[in-house]
Amino acid sequence: MFKTYRIGIIGCGGIANGKHMPALKNQKNAEMVAFCDIVEQRAHDAAQKYGVEGAKVYADYKELLADDTLDIIHVCTPNDSHAEISIAALESSKHVMCEKPMAKTAADARRMVEAARASGKKLTIGYQNRFRSDSQYLKRVCADGDLGDIYYAKAHAIRRRAVPTWGVFLDEEKQGGGPLIDIGTHALDLTLWMMDNYKPKAVLGTAFHKLSHKENAANAWGSWDPAQFTVEDSAFGMITMQNGATIVLESSWAINMLATGEAKTTLCGTEGGADMQDGLRLNGEKHSRLYMNQIQLDAKGVDFYDGKKESPADLEARLWLEAIEKDIDPVVTPEQACVVSEILEAIYESSKTGKAVYFE
Repeated sequence: MFKTYRIGIIGCGGIANGKHMPALKNQKNAEMVAFCDIVEQRAHDAAQKYGVEGAKVYADYKELLADDTLDIIHVCTPNDSHAEISIAALESSKHVMCEKPMAKTAADARRMVEAARASGKKLTIGYQNRFRSDSQYLKRVCADGDLGDIYYAKAHAIRRRAVPTWGVFLDEEKQGGGPLIDIGTHALDLTLWMMDNYKPKAVLGTAFHKLSHKENAANAWGSWDPAQFTVEDSAFGMITMQNGATIVLESSWAINMLATGEAKTTLCGTEGGADMQDGLRLNGEKHSRLYMNQIQLDAKGVDFYDGKKESPADLEARLWLEAIEKDIDPVVTPEQACVVSEILEAIYESSKTGKAVYFE
């Protein structure tokens, strides 16, 4: 029998409108029946645009979670409330899709993993860059062993001047950090996923506040207020894994660098390499000659089983619902996302102490 999942949205701001709600609207087995936001008008607007007839609106997420008819909750709030809301939703017997990063702190991320295990419900994190056509293709390449043992990688999340000046992005208390936790998290998730390596050994990192003090700065979204810019403007880390593999992570919202690009990875293996710097490129050696292959992909979406194209957001939503329906692991598991949070926190800690952080 065809199951239609009843979904509640908590947080009806930018990411909910930009990704979650439009993608869920395109799923035949999903209906958004409840919306919550601390600015109640945003919830009303979302319900009118995306909800079923009679969709309920709340200003308090606890009231929404009291609805036992809901199957799934999407958490689209600032980072500091991800854990609190996700854990409450899991404890109220709902499956949870939480927007990235998993949590503001690694301790909260671990609490979320435990809550999911205890509840028996599914938890996933919104790392939508895994669902791009180039990412999907490269994952198959890695899984097939075409690159061999991947022993060195770079995770790229560099913007020259693209500081988000809206919402709470510049607020360290709400977000836990700046570009590292905002876009560096995507690049790191993508890299670890390709390597299928989630066992870090040590992290050395630096975070900078070098350009954030500038007045009337050139910026894609208008100049920022230096007094409000309490997070780093760039951060970098070197991560060594238990098997000896090494990852360099680079992230910035504002830096004097022309080689930009975010949510990209470079992989170096014993049998070949790959990068996303100029489209998807594979390289290696064959018949005593070096080669480089430019992979041609449809940038607009991923091939769908009926011949259509899906956007990354739509594919993410469809596979999330399929994981629930088929009772299988979601594409992004909470354990994987937790390791991302632990590494990011280690980079921040290393920057503050000037010392490497070692994992047990």
